[in-house]
Amino acid sequence: MAPEPSPPAELSCRDDGQGPPVVLLHGVGGDRLIWNEVATSLSRAYRVIIPDLRGHGRSPAPPGSEFTLAEMAGDLLHLLDEKKVDSAHWVGLSAGGFLALRLTLDHPERTRSLALVSSAAYLDAHSQAVMERWWSTSAEEGPDAFALRLLKDVYYPDWVEAHIDVVDQVNEEARSRDYRSAVAWGRSLRGFDERNSITAIRKPTLIVQAMDDQVMDASHGRILRQSIPGSVIRILAETGHLIPIERPKELVEALTEHLERAETLPRAHPS
Repeated sequence: MAPEPSPPAELSCRDDGQGPPVVLLHGVGGDRLIWNEVATSLSRAYRVIIPDLRGHGRSPAPPGSEFTLAEMAGDLLHLLDEKKVDSAHWVGLSAGGFLALRLTLDHPERTRSLALVSSAAYLDAHSQAVMERWWSTSAEEGPDAFALRLLKDVYYPDWVEAHIDVVDQVNEEARSRDYRSAVAWGRSLRGFDERNSITAIRKPTLIVQAMDDQVMDASHGRILRQSIPGSVIRILAETGHLIPIERPKELVEALTEHLERAETLPRAHPS
């Protein structure tokens, strides 16, 4: 007998601004704080909702959590219902983009548009190996080595040199955070592959990819752009995986243009 699905998580979230709702989704091991600079700008014209996904940040993981995308999508739909939001613009970073894709495919009636940041249509062997290397480094070599591994993988080296305070921040997070939920979510993504499904997307779609991303190779942006009809791509040079932190101004510019375009289009047909 299949296990009962876990109940929806009551997600902790930031909810700022007024206007069309935009939901910003972090990736594996992250939290809503990664969107701070982007949210401050977007909330001038939009209602910006930024949840901590289940087991991340301040959000609990209900008993029996498997950290599947179906569970996490259920959490988000529950959150929208609580906030009386009928549909939203989904913006997903990395694995948060996987979640945004699933929401767009499975619930087009709740989707105004889609934006994928440092993301992909499938989890390839490289990205899976990167995540597994994080967890093995943490378990076998300790938090200092884990922090160094994260710094090398998720940031562009020149950006770290110019923002040296991030080294202390990542070291502190490596020592203080509980990453068990992140490990579970990352491992639940094995086999994620929507390359054949995304051709059916008919929502305005933005793709933002980094040329120097060591987690999600920039080639994923090309696959997304070629597969999603009418999608728009923005590629950032000399940028690592965490675009919202490294390049918030450029990301806000791309998102603002995308959201303005999406809001001018009719939403009569949910598909």
